Amino acid sequence: MSMLMDYIDPLLLEAAQKIFEEHFRRDPELEKEMDIRRRKLMYDDIIYNFSYLLTAVHFKDGKIFENYARWLYELLCGLMKDLDRDRIARQMTDHYTILSEQIAALPPHILSEENLSDARSYLQRAILFTRDAVTDVPFTTSFEQGPYAAHRKEYLEALLKSETGQAHQIIENIRRSDSSLPQIYEEILAPVMREVGELWHQNRITVDKEHYITSVTQSVLSRFYDELFYRPRIGRTLVSCAVGSELHEIGTRMLSDIFEYYGWDTYYLGAALPRAALLKALSEYKPDLVALTVTMPPHLPECEETIQAIRGQFPDMRIIVGGQAFASTEALWEKWDVDHYAPTYSGIIRWAQSVYGEQH
Repeated sequence: MSMLMDYIDPLLLEAAQKIFEEHFRRDPELEKEMDIRRRKLMYDDIIYNFSYLLTAVHFKDGKIFENYARWLYELLCGLMKDLDRDRIARQMTDHYTILSEQIAALPPHILSEENLSDARSYLQRAILFTRDAVTDVPFTTSFEQGPYAAHRKEYLEALLKSETGQAHQIIENIRRSDSSLPQIYEEILAPVMREVGELWHQNRITVDKEHYITSVTQSVLSRFYDELFYRPRIGRTLVSCAVGSELHEIGTRMLSDIFEYYGWDTYYLGAALPRAALLKALSEYKPDLVALTVTMPPHLPECEETIQAIRGQFPDMRIIVGGQAFASTEALWEKWDVDHYAPTYSGIIRWAQSVYGEQH
């Protein structure tokens, strides 16, 4: 049978309706994800899926259905951009599972018993492919280079598949291999978060997936605290925050953790901190150094104004800036009254050690 045929067996239409209804019975989330238009397209897709599957069985050529499954998955990811790739993959693998269960009831003139095993084999291959396709997104060249590239990719792919436990285990295994906290932060976690931002900008992942990955990475960071706060202190203090209404603060948190690792006492003030609250904290803690980070360029003017406010009230306080927003400027930090900028945590630490004389 082919989707190009004018006639569709009524028994096949009946089977398609049962599969359609079974989808909604097993997956209540579909009720809110599928409007009337999407439901109509979903039912049509079931007919098309039957068509390609039966064509593949007819020619005993599983590649026909595999290529179709590949095309269909990417098509749906493009059409339903409000849903994450992982969610769409779960919809499709559920569909292939239900289809595999239901085809046994098809009459012999549609699918003979001797062809049933082939059909189920092709469906299983489609399930495996679709699960793998979740992470089949283009990564930037820099992300896939360097000694930690394989670890970065493994960690990000686990997160794209929503495998929280696996993501934690990957980092734990790296930690046990004698990689230091600064190495894991700078070579794995920070590049992964930058890559996640790129994938979101390219509309390849949804905002809820970005938030999920951030949340998991924050929980990964918390597992390092058992070693962070028991390291020897050096009598220096850092205050850090993401400027103004900037909500991307995980980079600031990692920077604070690394300073803590090197013996500093840190006060990490998080994101969306009002300027008055920051100035009050600086007056209370009297830090040796204040770190301001910006991820989104529209928050750069707020950062400049914050620096001016700090200079006005604490003229001798050292200020460093960082964050992805500065990477898209023509060395903007050189025009500001700041003491240092570096694109990497290691660069900032080296500068701090040169200024304050610590040797590690």
